[in-house]
Amino acid sequence: MSYKMIVLDLDDTLLREDQTISERTKQALMEAQEKGVKVVLASGRPTFGMRAIAEELSLASYGSFILSFNGGKIINCQSSEELFSSTLSVKAVEKLYELSQREEVFIHTYVGDEIITDSDNPYTTIEATLTGLPINRVNTFMTGVPEPVVKVLMVDDPEKLKLVEEKLKVELDEEFSVMRSKPYFLEFTEKGVTKGTSLNQLIQTCGIKREEVIAIGDSYNDQAMIEFAGLGVAMGNAPDDIKKIADYVTDTNMNDGVAKVVEELVLKTVVTN
Repeated sequence: MSYKMIVLDLDDTLLREDQTISERTKQALMEAQEKGVKVVLASGRPTFGMRAIAEELSLASYGSFILSFNGGKIINCQSSEELFSSTLSVKAVEKLYELSQREEVFIHTYVGDEIITDSDNPYTTIEATLTGLPINRVNTFMTGVPEPVVKVLMVDDPEKLKLVEEKLKVELDEEFSVMRSKPYFLEFTEKGVTKGTSLNQLIQTCGIKREEVIAIGDSYNDQAMIEFAGLGVAMGNAPDDIKKIADYVTDTNMNDGVAKVVEELVLKTVVTN
């Protein structure tokens, strides 16, 4: 099979623990793009928090893409065109806020290029560090959300959040897509919006078949795209249940797992467009 698109989660997949891309991985992805393969960065991060990585991999030069907010937005890096955007209404955000109060967990969202929250908690601070976005701590959460947003996160201790996830997935099944991107991040997007559904829209725009796509990830918010892609790849550091649904398991993010997939399954078989 000649693959035409590589879709990559960022944290704990493309990126090492120090948030850098190894030289081996970067070289493999650059070579793939030079041969006509599209690279898609697919993350729960907001678009702003992905641009530096897109620039490092020269995605704009090769007409590659950013799929941000767990599929809530798709951006053509070359033209800066927004190919897809999904939002949650202010009313929907208010409902999630009320549920966060009921469940006694922290909450944040994004307005413009800021993280909006009404609390001082370590998990939102982690998000700010990962994305490079400043935190705007407001007195009352909903006063900081004057317009629809792409996604909302409930954040807290992993064990506590796991129980909240189990409860809210049932309670909100008809209204939201609910998924965990990290043990302490529970994410909410518009119903039906996942990395997998957005990837489906993207390949139709590009004229690429799902069989020609490799998707690589490590966490539960990657499950939909791993299941959708022609070749779904789990990282060696992924939970066992993510590995079980994948077609292929590679090495860890600290051991060039992405590079090994690209070298073995893309560069050795790719046909230049």
